[in-house]
Amino acid sequence: MEQKDLKILAQNLANPQGEKGIQIGEMMNATNIGMTLESIKTLLIEDDENILEIGHGNAAHVKSLLHLAQNIKYTGIDISETMHNEAKRLNQNFKSQAEFILYEGKKLPFEDKVFDKIFTVNTVYFWENPVEYLNEIYRVLKTNGTFVLTFGQRNFMETLPFTQFDFTLYNSDEMEETVSKSHFKRMKISEKEEQVQSKAGNETVTRLYTVLTIKK
Repeated sequence: MEQKDLKILAQNLANPQGEKGIQIGEMMNATNIGMTLESIKTLLIEDDENILEIGHGNAAHVKSLLHLAQNIKYTGIDISETMHNEAKRLNQNFKSQAEFILYEGKKLPFEDKVFDKIFTVNTVYFWENPVEYLNEIYRVLKTNGTFVLTFGQRNFMETLPFTQFDFTLYNSDEMEETVSKSHFKRMKISEKEEQVQSKAGNETVTRLYTVLTIKK
């Protein structure tokens, strides 16, 4: 891919827009589904819990989450109007359980201590002020809640040509250090790998990623 195409891809990975954004959303859901399902599994969702996902994309995975326990309430927030609309369209049958909110990406539009579980996959690269944002997550998480933060490791992400554009990359230690600067104090690190199709081409690559399980 040429530089201008890589830049457009990077922009749409951060904030999918329009018809191109819908296509990128479908591709992201397909290539990220392993990381997403691993994150959901790590949450250990139980009956009657209130779940928040930050950066839900097209949210084609929400159906499987809602079947994990009884009476779950899911809320997804995203900065992309395109993904917000796609998520609502794809989850029309789950309106009573799943709510989607468009927001500006910095302040979480919720009261304190609302959610039992919070997760986010492949969004941390785009956080402008990571420690401040982590403190926002801390604020809306219940006292005994769990936050799962999942991201591609720096060594892997640096091999992808589009990450040169406005991606902030982390290895596990760097992310652990960042989290330790926030109000969160307890975390468990799990490093994973999987075979996925590259977003910038048709080849299969081995993705190395980290799942951080974070507690107050």
